[in-house]
Amino acid sequence: MTADLTNPSAAAPPPGELDFARLPLAPHVLANLHSLGYTQMTPIQAATLPLALAGRDLIAQARTGSGKTAAFALALLASLNPRRFAVQALVLCPTRELAEQVTQEIRRLARAEDSVKVLTLCGGATMRPQIASLEHGAHVVVGTPGRILDHLERQTLNLEALNTLVLDEADRMLDMGFADDIAQVVRACPKTRQTLLFSATYPEGVMALGARHMREPQTVKLTERHAAQTIRQRFYEVQEQERLHAVGLLLNHYRPVSTLAFCNTKQQCRDLVAVLQAQGLVALELHGDLDQRDRDQVLVQFAQRSCSVLVATDVAARGLDISQLEAVINVDISPETEVHTHRIGRVGRMALQAPVESPEPASTDAKSGRSAPAPAAPAPGWAFSLASMEEMGRVGRIEAAQGAEVEWHPLAELTGQAGDAAAGPLLPPMATLQMLGGRKEKIRAGDVLGALTKDMGFTGTQIGKISINEWSTYIAVERDIAPEVLRRLNAGKVKGRSVKVRML
Repeated sequence: MTADLTNPSAAAPPPGELDFARLPLAPHVLANLHSLGYTQMTPIQAATLPLALAGRDLIAQARTGSGKTAAFALALLASLNPRRFAVQALVLCPTRELAEQVTQEIRRLARAEDSVKVLTLCGGATMRPQIASLEHGAHVVVGTPGRILDHLERQTLNLEALNTLVLDEADRMLDMGFADDIAQVVRACPKTRQTLLFSATYPEGVMALGARHMREPQTVKLTERHAAQTIRQRFYEVQEQERLHAVGLLLNHYRPVSTLAFCNTKQQCRDLVAVLQAQGLVALELHGDLDQRDRDQVLVQFAQRSCSVLVATDVAARGLDISQLEAVINVDISPETEVHTHRIGRVGRMALQAPVESPEPASTDAKSGRSAPAPAAPAPGWAFSLASMEEMGRVGRIEAAQGAEVEWHPLAELTGQAGDAAAGPLLPPMATLQMLGGRKEKIRAGDVLGALTKDMGFTGTQIGKISINEWSTYIAVERDIAPEVLRRLNAGKVKGRSVKVRML
């Protein structure tokens, strides 16, 4: 079976068919979905959940941000026996950030069950705490292939009770060279398991992965095109020597609050960040040469809107969900048309943020599929592309794929100048403070928000997202009050304890 949703208007199910109540889910699960803001299924959820809940192996192609996490999470939780304290579900993810996001979403969806324990096992963290957590037991494990394999080789992870295996962002894991690791992990799983494979693209490697490790999988391809009214594309022809300067012109002319700029190489990322920072912009880079700590902090700052521009390679940005993105800039034209489509498809998406515990729930969460009442007309996002004469062949392939000519504009129309005296430099609205102490110290977002509002006199509207990991808490505050918040936190207490805080 293949569900082809290429034409969204023709494929959209009737409203009644998008109701979670039509699925074979227990009343307490439906009540929890309602409390979390899940009003209707997204197309990928409507297409895959009936199959997954019926126990079928499944290959699903859907872009990041389509609601696939909730699709496989609800399926694996439905097969779970909370009274059996053993690993019954394993989710493999390409990156630590995605694994953390998936873990938090499964935990939210598991609130309706009795004491379901979800554990994250990823590289970049020490083994000893993970081994200790495994000794205490878990029902669901979410992790990266390499670290899961490490635990299997150490015999600290037992998969004998496993009934559901999920391969999330399978194409990305193959791109990162995890094929052999995945094969070894699969061999350690019971043959009678259910396997759910989700992938943004469907190359030969993913087809081979499904053929090798799955039993008569059902196939669902959701290849919906992005609505024209939500993305405004503009192309600018540039000389190679003016490409990086043109990015600054775009930013200072359109002044988007949050921009993701794609480069084809790591060196181009470094060069562009240097140029933007010299112009007074708050820009950070994301590529494969960053260590895990730096990568985590870059993503937190961008998610908290304390960084105006994130300059990234495609490999580094795949698998990330970034909310409230106003613009994407293709600094270089990708040689792959499908990559270009994925790049611009991020604009305007209200997606699950980097691992965050926020004092206020997000209004919309596209990755998990949660939704809340939306404005009548969502503001369109910008997708800008810079192309040299040498890249015109790539632009032609994009036109062929889109079925329409692209819209060209001259660089001369960009009147804003970097550091323009009238407008001032483009600055992010927030600043990020890092406080030592996180989940290991049982710090919660409410503890921090309470200290800032009740004890220190700041208002809730001055505080943004609060992100908590194992060892640190990241607090977004309005930029103009950041120095005063920093001073008061270092002089005050959170949860009755003195804390150490610095500004990123």
